[in-house]
Amino acid sequence: MDFSVEYIRLDQLRQLQSERLVNLVNYLMDKSEFYKNKFNILGINSQNVRSIEDISKLPITYKQDLRDHYPFGLFTVPKNELQRIHCSSGTTGKPTVVGYTKEDIDLFSEVVARSLNAAGAKPGMQLHNAYGYGIFTGGLGLHYGAEKLGMSVLPISGGMTTRQVDLIIDFKPEVICCSPSYALTIADEFAHRGISANEISLKYAVLGSEPWTEIIRHHIEERLGVHATNLYGLSEIIGPGVSMEDFEEKGGAYIWEDHFYPEILDPITKQPVPFGEEGVLVITTLTKKAMPLLRYWTNDITSLYYDESAKRTMVKMRPILGRADDMLIVRGVNVYPSQIEEAFSHVEGVVPNYYLTPIEKEHMCVALDIDVEIDDDFVKAQQIKINTDDYLDFVENFGRNIENEIKKRVGITTKVKVHAQDSLPKCEGGKINRILKTK
Repeated sequence: MDFSVEYIRLDQLRQLQSERLVNLVNYLMDKSEFYKNKFNILGINSQNVRSIEDISKLPITYKQDLRDHYPFGLFTVPKNELQRIHCSSGTTGKPTVVGYTKEDIDLFSEVVARSLNAAGAKPGMQLHNAYGYGIFTGGLGLHYGAEKLGMSVLPISGGMTTRQVDLIIDFKPEVICCSPSYALTIADEFAHRGISANEISLKYAVLGSEPWTEIIRHHIEERLGVHATNLYGLSEIIGPGVSMEDFEEKGGAYIWEDHFYPEILDPITKQPVPFGEEGVLVITTLTKKAMPLLRYWTNDITSLYYDESAKRTMVKMRPILGRADDMLIVRGVNVYPSQIEEAFSHVEGVVPNYYLTPIEKEHMCVALDIDVEIDDDFVKAQQIKINTDDYLDFVENFGRNIENEIKKRVGITTKVKVHAQDSLPKCEGGKINRILKTK
């Protein structure tokens, strides 16, 4: 594959984006009743959009728009031109349906191959694909992208953790892809078998589908002996492969902006924020055919930046802080689960398997209960016997240390309950919800 576009000069990239945006607007005027109506309301015609700088004139598209036009109302090609259809699980209403032409599948494979290469994967390596196959875009998306890169693929999907580990031991893949939570579950299974990181064949872990933090990265890298990198995407845009960290740089993910143009908008005003500031990530698909989207509101909170020391010239996005609708307001303080998770990293012995329970009073969140695990080896190192008064005192102080760190770093008062390692529910593949029902 030719990855030279990743190093394109910014002026050339802007020219390419401008040409593709103009072509996209003309395409939508011709093919999409949904956008044609939007353009008419806003008074937009082919003369209004001349370059990528004009993108702010265009309408924002929301997930509800996809649901309102379920199942195929936003498609711009007839069904007989589709090669594949995916959709969300529909757990919060009608599922969102996305379609792909042959050209879209080729694009999907290209950006995933590009992402795997950035993550350290090379032709001839084997991918242990523990993303779910089926209507979820992850499994097939990674599968086709890995094959395009020249890798062999084990399509194991999620779940059956003991079998996953058996096959990793037997087949010796270099690369694994799954959610960060499930990578920790796999690491636990290796630990239960007494297999250390230097005995595991894996070298690279390509992780996505949920926000995660440096403490999770540290645990995965230390316990599996891998470079763990963040893969970002969402079905409405294309699936995984919208952006990807470089395995040697980490800290931020390149957006493949020759195909996906990013903006950051204020969550309230919906206006662009100054470059580098946080807001909601909004993406325009510049090259898709079956269901192109203008300024799609991802609901993910992040910011954009350029790294002068980076290998590639494309813009980077910082780790997702959380989803706008996952934000908790605890006594007037905005809190994302990732902020709690980051606070854990400052307390030795925390296992980042945790759950948050908001406490409401008079329709206001007044407190946050936290259930978290303590590392068995950390407890053993203290030479304290389990279920003794000394142990209970130690655990109580441990929880208080976590509460103090959260207070110092997040600014809220919490009640932390400490559990033994492996006692809280674990991820068994796919995403995990860290926020439990409000008390």
